[in-house]
Amino acid sequence: MTQLRTLGVAPNAWLVDAATADITRPPLPPRPITLATDTKTLRLDLAKAAIAIIDMQNDFCHPDGWLAHIGVDVTPARDPIAPLKTLVPELRQVSVPILWINWGNRPDLLNISAGLRHVYNPTGEGVGLGDPLPTNSAPVLMKDSWAAAVVDELEQKPTDVYVDKYRMSGFWDTPLDSILRNLGRTTIFFAGVNADQCVMATLQDANFLGYDCILLRDCTATTSPDYCFKATIYNVNQCFGFVSDSETLLKAIG
Repeated sequence: MTQLRTLGVAPNAWLVDAATADITRPPLPPRPITLATDTKTLRLDLAKAAIAIIDMQNDFCHPDGWLAHIGVDVTPARDPIAPLKTLVPELRQVSVPILWINWGNRPDLLNISAGLRHVYNPTGEGVGLGDPLPTNSAPVLMKDSWAAAVVDELEQKPTDVYVDKYRMSGFWDTPLDSILRNLGRTTIFFAGVNADQCVMATLQDANFLGYDCILLRDCTATTSPDYCFKATIYNVNQCFGFVSDSETLLKAIG
């Protein structure tokens, strides 16, 4: 009997040769942990988990980025950097996929409606999506630009997964759902900015699609008023999942 070759990504992989296709899809070895959250103690499997890190980009978090240019204090948006620098390498060690979900527009903005552009440039005279930043000419939130890049403080690896998004939700018009299903990941840790906007929109869509959602409080932040963050925490606990933090997760991983 010839050796079967792997076709696909585990656990959604077949084993094949010229005569046979083994479509049993053996599961990944389980790695259960117990995680305390605001509302319940969870029993979850790290072999079925991933972390979605949303919009930790120069335009949102860097003092020379777009938000800072339009007068937003980006200091709060930088708060997740330190805990993520500690957490992400540990998650890699236990084979939890790291998903960087970043706003990365097409150069022609053909999939961005006038209404969406209006949100970010309401007068039409300011610096909006795709316009060059006065400080360094980087086009705002343009794929492969400095503006759309993850902040330097957060180390990325070639094995990480990258998903460009074009709306507040990382699931809208992107391959994120297909990627997670191929990887067999049904529990998603959420981190990034802004908690009440892109993080919340992505988390809500994940919940609607049947994923188990865990917001990591200290790895998430917003430049909105404090009551927006409090409302986000309340709504996640009440309607969309669970809230924990990176220290508790690291202790659970052990």
